[in-house]
Amino acid sequence: MREAKRALRERILRARDALPATVRAEAGAAIVRTLTARPDYAAARTLLLTLPYGSEWDTRLLLAVALEQGKTIAVPRVNLERRMLDIHVVCDLRRDVEPGYRGIPEPSTSCPPMELAAIDWVLVPGVAFDARGHRVGYGGGYYDRLLPALPNSAARIAAAFELQIVDEVPTAPHDFALDAIVTELQVIVPRRPATAWSNGLAPT
Repeated sequence: MREAKRALRERILRARDALPATVRAEAGAAIVRTLTARPDYAAARTLLLTLPYGSEWDTRLLLAVALEQGKTIAVPRVNLERRMLDIHVVCDLRRDVEPGYRGIPEPSTSCPPMELAAIDWVLVPGVAFDARGHRVGYGGGYYDRLLPALPNSAARIAAAFELQIVDEVPTAPHDFALDAIVTELQVIVPRRPATAWSNGLAPT
């Protein structure tokens, strides 16, 4: 399982890194238009977003729109000691963001913490996704540990370039399905509901 995920991760990252910057920018703008038109996004008041790293689409576009709309924005910060993500409120991209773990942009330590219970919409990062709503991340397991701790009612939405969609993602018993995956070309709704956790246990 680990080797299969590693090989898939490396293949998709090579392809994503090869995308011209203009293509990434155009695709990112299309993704934002689709995300912000979703009813679950419109209804959400507190969003957990990520900041772009490497050749990812520029999530700052979505963050800027959400701030203009008066939504509360939370962004994760890696806590190496706990091997978890600490969640902080971001109000200003220039003032509140600094290079963090492995150079990934993160909220500064001065940003106030956000309670997980307050989050009602999550942008889930990843490297590869499939039509079942499963994902392969970057290998640290941070979101695998975070997502089960969020409210079950929080919409879990991924967004990625079309080339990051694969036929099948290797999955483990604890993996789950996302509510939707948005690319520049389509919206994928998993074939089973996001609340149907793959270990067969109903969420509480």
